[in-house]
Amino acid sequence: MADEKTPRVSDDKVSGEKAGQDVEAADSGLNRALKSRHLQFIAIGGTIGTGLFLGTGSALAKAGPASLLIAFIFVGLVVYSVMVALAEMAAYMPVAGAFTVYATRFVDPTVGFTMGWIYWFSWTITYGLELVAAGLILQYWNETLNIGTSPPPRLPWPTGRANRPPALPIGIFWAVITGINFLPIRWFGEIEMWLSTIKIVTIVGFIVFSIAINAGAGRQGYIGFKYWTFPGSFAEGPFAEAVDGAAPERLVTGALGRFVGFWAVLITAGFSYQGSELVGVAAGDAADPEKTIPSAIRWTFWGIFSLFIATIFVLGLNIPFDNQELLNKSTNASASPFVIVCTLAGVQVLPHIINAVLLSAVLTAANSDVYSSSRILLALAEEGHAPAMLTKTNRHGTPYWSVAACASFGLLAFLNVSKDGETVFNWLLNITAVAGFITWSLINVCHLRFMSVLRHKAIPRASLPYRAPFQPYLSWFGLFFNVLILMTSGFTVFMDWDTSNFFAAYISLFLFVFLFIGHKLFYRTKLVALADADVSMGRALA
Repeated sequence: MADEKTPRVSDDKVSGEKAGQDVEAADSGLNRALKSRHLQFIAIGGTIGTGLFLGTGSALAKAGPASLLIAFIFVGLVVYSVMVALAEMAAYMPVAGAFTVYATRFVDPTVGFTMGWIYWFSWTITYGLELVAAGLILQYWNETLNIGTSPPPRLPWPTGRANRPPALPIGIFWAVITGINFLPIRWFGEIEMWLSTIKIVTIVGFIVFSIAINAGAGRQGYIGFKYWTFPGSFAEGPFAEAVDGAAPERLVTGALGRFVGFWAVLITAGFSYQGSELVGVAAGDAADPEKTIPSAIRWTFWGIFSLFIATIFVLGLNIPFDNQELLNKSTNASASPFVIVCTLAGVQVLPHIINAVLLSAVLTAANSDVYSSSRILLALAEEGHAPAMLTKTNRHGTPYWSVAACASFGLLAFLNVSKDGETVFNWLLNITAVAGFITWSLINVCHLRFMSVLRHKAIPRASLPYRAPFQPYLSWFGLFFNVLILMTSGFTVFMDWDTSNFFAAYISLFLFVFLFIGHKLFYRTKLVALADADVSMGRALA
């Protein structure tokens, strides 16, 4: 039986030992300098972004306030099953890239390869998305500022055609965020923490503001649950594609339509929660991981869950789901339900504040994107799934080749500046939409396998630094619904068929299957035997 205190049984010796500490970094060369608060804010920075600030508007129009609230609560329970499973494994085996390593060690090298690359690709593409969103957010001021001059004042860069991001600020943001990710990890953690704090303070302030508006502080007077009565608390499903500028119509009506509306926004809720698992990605950088990781994961989940549920609730109270501004396809503050609440209340200055916070939100998320994708790439390289040069770190523990490789994909944002590249870029972005559900499903699989390995090696779960509750039932619950939501994520395309939308909805799944089959056929890998599963990686003798 393998002793859980032995060093990693592979390449080199475990590095960075500290007296009195039995859990250390493996041979990645990372500098364990992140505290619990850093891990929490890295995950919060990657999670709270355009999904909450922009995506919830159209979701409210599709499903109605009650359905949207239930969807976020339900997906939150699914995410909880993933987070506690990850906490149990990461506290015991704290390695960079965490769950991609667990997939390789506990399940099958092909699963680790496929999971790692699709997750890495989703975050590198998301980096480009956030840079594009930042450029478009700036255009809100360019289009709305008018202080009495003629013509209105313009921002100091060319904006090009409507709804296209300017290239200059994209380049500036890319350079600054890339530079931050080359800093020592402790500095990066502090910067990310303070940037993420802006988002948290804004959301809390908005919740308080919304409660005041609902109680009668705005020009609408007392609102209460008026909009839950009319137009109602449940909308009758998503919309069909509008034709020739006509108003969009609901695909399904009645009780079935209300259920379809609920199910259609589960993927939106999942996209909003995506990034919560970044706490596990940062495990290789965590100080005292046996205590830090479980604490960070608990606080991260409950913090994000509480903020999301409270925000969705007050949005549903103050905006009727038939408000036409919810269907605004713009990507700046004008499309944010936060701004719609302010506008309905008659408050004129807050939209500009929300736009500024939205800018900081996407930039913070972009910062987390580069960090997380570089650690995933490092883990892939250490497992032999990527070039070995990507494992190199500098004296501050920064994997500079991995950071450079991931940051370079942010330049894809410039595709969206030209019309010809816009279609290509949007197709790439669809990969990110359901990649989170693929990752979450496999984290549950890894945890179920991890518990089987422990039983086989006679390692009692009672000896673990952290034990996930309600096991194995909670992991089976998470696995079932993650797979179900993943498989039905594009079900509305079958009600209103469009070939392009079909491939856009399922391109992540197609990519996963392609990578899995290709790696399996080339390397002929097999399911890892329970006796051969390595649970020593990342653990060192004091």
